Amino acid sequence: METLVLDGNSLTLTDVVRAAQGQVQLELSPDARERMAATRHLVETWVHQGTVVYGVTTGFGELASVTISAEDVATLQENLIISHSAGAGDYLSPDIVRAMMLLRINALAKGYSGVRLELVERLIELFNTGIVPAVPEQGSVGSSGDLVQLAHIALALIGKGWCLTSRGIEPSAYVLAMHGLRPMSLEAKEGLALINGTQYQCAIGALALAQALELTDVADIAGAFSADVLRSTDRAFDERIHRVRGMRGQQIVAAHLRALMAGSQIRESHRTGDPRVQDAYSIRCMPQVHGASRDALDYVRAIIEAELNAANDNPLIFPDGDYLEGGNFHGQPLAIALDTLAIAIAELANISERRIERMVNGALSNGLPKFLATNPGLESGMMIAQYTAASLVSEDKVLAHPASVDSIPTSANQEDHNSMGSVAAWKARRIVSNTTTVLAIELLCAARALDFLRPLRTSEPLERVHAAIREVVPDRGGERVLYRDIQAVRLLIEKGAVTALGRNGWSSMQSEVNS
Repeated sequence: METLVLDGNSLTLTDVVRAAQGQVQLELSPDARERMAATRHLVETWVHQGTVVYGVTTGFGELASVTISAEDVATLQENLIISHSAGAGDYLSPDIVRAMMLLRINALAKGYSGVRLELVERLIELFNTGIVPAVPEQGSVGSSGDLVQLAHIALALIGKGWCLTSRGIEPSAYVLAMHGLRPMSLEAKEGLALINGTQYQCAIGALALAQALELTDVADIAGAFSADVLRSTDRAFDERIHRVRGMRGQQIVAAHLRALMAGSQIRESHRTGDPRVQDAYSIRCMPQVHGASRDALDYVRAIIEAELNAANDNPLIFPDGDYLEGGNFHGQPLAIALDTLAIAIAELANISERRIERMVNGALSNGLPKFLATNPGLESGMMIAQYTAASLVSEDKVLAHPASVDSIPTSANQEDHNSMGSVAAWKARRIVSNTTTVLAIELLCAARALDFLRPLRTSEPLERVHAAIREVVPDRGGERVLYRDIQAVRLLIEKGAVTALGRNGWSSMQSEVNS
């Protein structure tokens, strides 16, 4: 297994995905070790001297005016973890927890939190040995850090929480002992440093973004496939149209669609004599709609990649001997970005469902059988698949309402504006999942439509996509249990098989796409 060296400054989106999937082991860089040792020395000096420093020798939040004696500093930190472990709901999946652990370790490795090297090394031991703390999904308001979720990770670290194992949910003290580890005893500042951060919303956001970026290509592939089997014109994707508007995402999508439809016998069969002047917006305006989502995701990516390497503790401790109290734990930058991600991906599902409707609606499908049924009337074909897509799109529209415009004050109104970024993250993840299913349904419909157009062939890249679908969903005619078919194509998308096949179709045009 490869080793991922953490220095607090160079973590990438790909690193997060690989770590979440359990594909790497973690290690601290020498520079990170030096920085952490320097600021830890300052914390220990302040405790020894009785210097009043928020969260080090004082209480928290609205209790910041309460001074804590040196002998109670360790108790203060442990009490913080215990009291903040107040989550609700189902436990997060292991991939999200691993991503959270990675991001918190990386933030501590920046050296602005003043924790002992030993603490971060123990977190790395937990990660590398495969220990996954049990973390409830609900309870964060997205400011002062994702306190609740991060506290549950710390609770496992100190032997008072629970872990997800192959046997179920087990006490963390037992799981630690099974791996030859002792519960960690926290010292000054360390409880606060473990929970002051945006790692819950950022972990979910990073993983959702990675999937969303994949879906932008899937949407182009599914859209091109649908356009071709609906005998649509490719004139609306002409490079000149999109160049004069100047939107980068739009130009990329148009180039993809041209490449994916190039050489199609279906397109050639109706190039002359087709009475239609223009196709419906769900076909004709794919570059504008898909492209807008791509441009939005560029912004989301910039925010998330910055946050992967951010110092978001409070107070921050600087090697020159100063400490500053601020609000880098506030999740508003992420909250707005994740709401944007949700809207961008919801729109891919929205327009995809309209293309599905055109394929199954006999009045709109340009000659395809009603509902793509072999024997319409006796069979319902893909009728109810469109229902499912409509249901998911409707859910997406509800979930796309922004969480970042909401705020409920906490901590006796000391924390009087909260980002709700964790809610934005959860909604975005759900929308990404729903959109994956909608695109799977579109691909299923397009594949079946192509079968009805034989012996005509579509383009070579789309023929390869069709073959991949038929490998997991053989269509021998008659009615089928569509649930399993939808899941099979969804799995193709999740494994990257659809994009791998489709991208081959536009690789020859990559210089144009990148221009």
